[in-house]
Amino acid sequence: GEVIIVDEFTGRPMPGRRFMEGIHQAIEAKEGVKIREKDRVVASITFQNFFKLYEKLSGMTGTGWSAEAEFRKVYEVDSIVIPTNRPTVRDDMDDVFYKTKKDKWLGIARDVQGRHKRGQPVLIGTRSIEVSEEVSAYLRQADIPHQVLNAKTLSQEEEDISRGGGNGIVTVATNMAGRGTDILLGEGVVELGGLHVIGTERHQSRRIDDQLRGRSGRQGDPGSSQFHISAEDELMTLFAPEVVVKAMERIRLDAGQGLSSPRLTRALQEAQEIVESRDFDARFYLLQYDRILDKQRVAVYRLRDKILLSGDAETRSRALPLLDRLWQEHLENMEVLQDEGNLLAYAQKDPFVEYALEARGLFAKMMDNFKSELEKLKQKE
Repeated sequence: GEVIIVDEFTGRPMPGRRFMEGIHQAIEAKEGVKIREKDRVVASITFQNFFKLYEKLSGMTGTGWSAEAEFRKVYEVDSIVIPTNRPTVRDDMDDVFYKTKKDKWLGIARDVQGRHKRGQPVLIGTRSIEVSEEVSAYLRQADIPHQVLNAKTLSQEEEDISRGGGNGIVTVATNMAGRGTDILLGEGVVELGGLHVIGTERHQSRRIDDQLRGRSGRQGDPGSSQFHISAEDELMTLFAPEVVVKAMERIRLDAGQGLSSPRLTRALQEAQEIVESRDFDARFYLLQYDRILDKQRVAVYRLRDKILLSGDAETRSRALPLLDRLWQEHLENMEVLQDEGNLLAYAQKDPFVEYALEARGLFAKMMDNFKSELEKLKQKE
């Protein structure tokens, strides 16, 4: 009876989240379910500024070292590496490069087929539901029995993925599926090399690649991992350095055959670092915008607390609704202002400086409106 968004990368349902600009209502109309009113923004904050509200910040993650610079710059916290409980013996193999995606799927199916026959379990990680279904189709063509996990039923997937280390088990999963669940190796699997993890493409963030690799070789278990890359993958077409592109053009291989090269792997890792740096700059830029709004947010919430803690019930029943309404309108105006700011770069103006000046004026206007409307309410009474 309702329209629920499913995250295309994780497969997880996101109840409560709605498409903006009337898109969700259009889908509700198409599907013949009750059309709900357009959502209004009543509060807004970035994850970074939300976390910084806490007096103490700390966390643990198996993949945080690659984001060490960002943790320091945004949160002013250091990162330290804690040695593993037992030595990691997982074999992280060089990437395999193919000319086309079709060649890649054929190569993966051939690799899985050989391992499945030997009884070695395989986990194939994909970046989206769409890709996991594509991989599944090639495995079916090769008569390889397998399970596909798309993170739609969390309790079931945890149980399924925990059995993914059994003899000859092949699992296709979005990278998020069953994360946090230990994959226990079945009888005789240790002698076969443990769980083998296949990445169907490199991601723009090394952390996601590391999360996938880390599904294998836990607590000193044997294991291996390898990424299969095609020249048609997003990272390759958008960011791969020229040396990789030219090398791929020169490759002469049969259908489904790939080339393993430490040099190409290193070049692709460098491309990832460039993308990570660009993405961090974009996140930091947005954070700078939110820092301006954050000062206004703090001022409004202080005023709100003052009203809430006042002993006068009449005063509360009159700013609060008024203050909340004006703040909602202000947030919508700030959103429009940020969108306009992106266009100012074309006019040879610094969008951030213009945004800061306009934001200050909008906030002053909001506070003036609050005082004048409050005065009108008092006069009516």
